[in-house]
Amino acid sequence: MNRTARTWALAAGLAGMVISMSGCNRLAARDQLNKGVEAYKSARYEEAIGHFQKATQLDPSLPMAKTYLATALAQNVVPGLDSPENLKTAQQAIGIFEEVLAKDPNDVNSLKQIAGIYYSIKKFDDAKAWQKKVLAVDPKDPEAAYTIGVIDWTLAHENTLKALATAGANDDGEGNAKAPKKVLEQIKDENSQLVEEGLQYLQQAVANRANYDDAMAYMNLMYRERADIQCDDPAARSADLKTADEWVDKTMATKKAKAEKQPGAGGIVMDQKQ
Repeated sequence: MNRTARTWALAAGLAGMVISMSGCNRLAARDQLNKGVEAYKSARYEEAIGHFQKATQLDPSLPMAKTYLATALAQNVVPGLDSPENLKTAQQAIGIFEEVLAKDPNDVNSLKQIAGIYYSIKKFDDAKAWQKKVLAVDPKDPEAAYTIGVIDWTLAHENTLKALATAGANDDGEGNAKAPKKVLEQIKDENSQLVEEGLQYLQQAVANRANYDDAMAYMNLMYRERADIQCDDPAARSADLKTADEWVDKTMATKKAKAEKQPGAGGIVMDQKQ
């Protein structure tokens, strides 16, 4: 065999080995993926992360491997904990979801997951920004709109409590009409935009899910925050409180209707007076 023939034969052999190794890697990657799924289902998240990492290393093109890895990492993020380790895990998960989005910018799951991680570590502005990206892809997503409303209420309520604390007062939930005017003006300045945006998104959530009782409950809370900023208009304050009470009634009626539709509703009920 001449040198050229031997060279081609060697190249063909090496190519065959590469294809064979690639095929073996894909099989091994799928095995790791399956093991990771089983570990995840059993809440063994650290083990699942290890399997998903191996799967992505063995076959970077394996569908869902990166998504599963990022999801397992996100599950390990402890809500509200700002330790370096927890924040590192959060950022790792976000980074991998962003890799998924680089290939599919409209992947709603990845958008929601990133928003959820930012919410967990209390980076509320980032959480809102990502929920708005969800709504840009799916304008009728009720959870995304609801979450923005919840964040706005949380921030507004924190502002209210801090402002009232300077006057030695607490939130009475009824417009805080007795608070000093200076305090109420501060609340108005800090909360007006948050309240209006929050109401907008909560209304959107209810519009896209008629029985969304959690969103209805926050409508009540948000109208009470709105009553706080009506410091120059007692009639408007009373109107907001009346609307808040109406949302309480709607929330309770919706919860009751849901409960009645649950399997086993009705029938024999234990006498609570005994």
